[in-house]
Amino acid sequence: MTTINDIAKMANVSRTTVSRVLNNKGYVSEDVRDRILKLVKETGYTPSLSAKSLRTKKSGVIGVILPKISTETASRVVSGINEVVSKEDYQILLTDTELNKEKEIEFIRLLKSRQVDGIILLATNINEDLTQAIQTADLPFISIGQDLPGVTSILYDDYHAAADVTNMMISHQHKKIAYIGVGEQDPSVGGLRKEGYLDTMAKNELPIHNEWIQEGDFSIESGYECAKKIIKNSASNLPTAIFCVTDRMAIGAMEYLREQGFSIPKDIAIAGIGASTLSKYVTPALTTVDYFNKHAGEKAAQLLLAQMKKKKPKEKFVQSYRLIKRDSV
Repeated sequence: MTTINDIAKMANVSRTTVSRVLNNKGYVSEDVRDRILKLVKETGYTPSLSAKSLRTKKSGVIGVILPKISTETASRVVSGINEVVSKEDYQILLTDTELNKEKEIEFIRLLKSRQVDGIILLATNINEDLTQAIQTADLPFISIGQDLPGVTSILYDDYHAAADVTNMMISHQHKKIAYIGVGEQDPSVGGLRKEGYLDTMAKNELPIHNEWIQEGDFSIESGYECAKKIIKNSASNLPTAIFCVTDRMAIGAMEYLREQGFSIPKDIAIAGIGASTLSKYVTPALTTVDYFNKHAGEKAAQLLLAQMKKKKPKEKFVQSYRLIKRDSV
C-alpha cells in the first residue's frame, strides 16, 4: 500500500511538501503540486484517517442518529447536513434506531467509541436516560425535533402548524373534525400537534368525541387502521374532516375512505403534515405542511460546527413552516 513517504520519494520532495499539497495549506510551486497530484492519482493513494486523527485530534466524522432511515424527512435532513459538513471536509456516519428509544442511547455510546467529532440526533422522545447519555458523551451535540434539556435544539413549530391545519378546515365549514395522531411519548408529534388540534377545536366551541381521536405509529398502515376505527365507531356521527399528524398516516386514511366509497373531500376532507413527495401525486392531492427539513439539517450542521470550534450558539431555534393547501380539503 502506497504511503505518504512513498509519494514524497517518487516526487523527490519532502513529506511536509506532500502534506501541504494534500491539505491545500502552505505554498508549493505549481509544477511540484502538479507532480504530486499526478502521483497521488496514479498510485490511488489516500491519506490515513487514523494518522490524520492522531495528528489533528479529530476524526473528521460526524455521527447522525435517525429514527427511521427510510423516511423522506430523514433523507431531507441528512441531505442538508451533508451539504454543509462536506464543505468542511467532514464525513457523516448514519445510524438508524427504528423508532427504538433504547437504541438512541446505544448509538450515542457507539458513536462516542468511534471517536466522532460531534453528533446530530433526530430525536423522538425526551427522558432522563437519554439526557444522561448525552451528558456522559461530552461531545458537541445538536437535537432536531425535540426540546432536550441542556442541548442546542432545532425545533418544529408543531403546536401552531396543527392549529393552522385545524383552523383551515374550520374555515372550509368543517365543524366535525377527527384526529389521527401518535403516542404522546413523542412530545412534539404526539403531544404538541394534538394540543394544537384540541385547543383550536375548543376555542371555536366545536365538539370533540373520543371515537374521533385515534393513535397509530407513523406508518401508512396505521393511518388506514385509525381511519377504519373512526368510521366504524362513529357510524351515527361521522366526522366531515380528519386531521392526520403525518402525511403517511393521511395517505393510509385516504385509502381506507376510498375503499369504503367516501369521496374526498366531498364527504370527508383530509390533511397531513410533512410535505412528502407522494402528497402531490395522490388523488386528490393532499393538503399538508412543509417544515423545510433540509434547511433544518443545514442549520443543525452549522450549529454543530460552531460548537466544535468552541463557539456557544443560542440554545433553541424554531423552524418556520408553510401550509400547502391542496384538493383534499
